[in-house]
Amino acid sequence: MTRRDELLTVPQVLAELGGISRRTFYRGRELGRAPVCVQLPNLELRVWRSDLMAWLDSRREAA
Repeated sequence: MTRRDELLTVPQVLAELGGISRRTFYRGRELGRAPVCVQLPNLELRVWRSDLMAWLDSRREAA
Protein backbone atom coordinates (compact mmCIF):
# COMPACT_ATOMS: atom_id res chain seq x y z
CA MET A 1 0.00 0.00 0.00
CA THR A 2 1.34 3.41 -0.96
CA ARG A 3 0.97 6.22 1.53
CA ARG A 4 -0.27 9.47 0.04
CA ASP A 5 1.85 12.55 0.53
CA GLU A 6 0.36 15.33 2.62
CA LEU A 7 0.43 19.11 2.34
CA LEU A 8 1.32 20.65 5.70
CA THR A 9 0.38 24.14 6.85
CA VAL A 10 3.06 26.45 8.22
CA PRO A 11 1.90 25.85 11.84
CA GLN A 12 2.15 22.09 11.24
CA VAL A 13 5.67 22.50 9.85
CA LEU A 14 6.68 24.64 12.83
CA ALA A 15 5.40 21.95 15.19
CA GLU A 16 7.27 19.24 13.24
CA LEU A 17 10.45 21.30 13.62
CA GLY A 18 10.14 21.38 17.39
CA GLY A 19 8.11 24.54 17.74
CA ILE A 20 10.41 27.05 16.04
CA SER A 21 8.92 30.51 15.62
CA ARG A 22 7.11 31.63 12.49
CA ARG A 23 9.68 34.44 12.16
CA THR A 24 12.56 31.94 12.21
CA PHE A 25 10.84 29.90 9.51
CA TYR A 26 10.25 32.92 7.25
CA ARG A 27 13.79 34.18 7.83
CA GLY A 28 15.04 30.75 6.76
CA ARG A 29 12.94 31.08 3.59
CA GLU A 30 14.48 34.49 2.88
CA LEU A 31 17.96 32.97 3.23
CA GLY A 32 17.14 29.86 1.18
CA ARG A 33 17.52 27.62 4.25
CA ALA A 34 13.97 26.31 4.59
CA PRO A 35 12.09 23.46 2.95
CA VAL A 36 10.52 24.06 -0.46
CA CYS A 37 7.06 25.60 -0.14
CA VAL A 38 4.01 25.59 -2.38
CA GLN A 39 2.14 28.87 -2.61
CA LEU A 40 -1.61 28.39 -3.00
CA PRO A 41 -3.80 30.80 -5.01
CA ASN A 42 -4.88 32.44 -1.73
CA LEU A 43 -1.14 33.09 -1.05
CA GLU A 44 -0.97 30.64 1.87
CA LEU A 45 2.08 28.41 2.02
CA ARG A 46 2.10 24.63 2.27
CA VAL A 47 4.95 22.12 2.43
CA TRP A 48 4.72 18.57 1.14
CA ARG A 49 5.60 16.21 3.99
CA SER A 50 8.00 14.38 1.65
CA ASP A 51 9.82 17.67 0.91
CA LEU A 52 10.08 18.43 4.63
CA MET A 53 11.53 14.97 5.33
CA ALA A 54 13.99 15.28 2.41
CA TRP A 55 15.04 18.73 3.64
CA LEU A 56 15.57 17.41 7.17
CA ASP A 57 17.64 14.50 5.82
CA SER A 58 19.78 16.97 3.85
CA ARG A 59 20.47 18.94 7.06
CA ARG A 60 22.04 15.98 8.89
CA GLU A 61 25.63 16.40 9.94
CA ALA A 62 28.03 13.52 10.08
CA ALA A 63 28.69 12.86 13.74
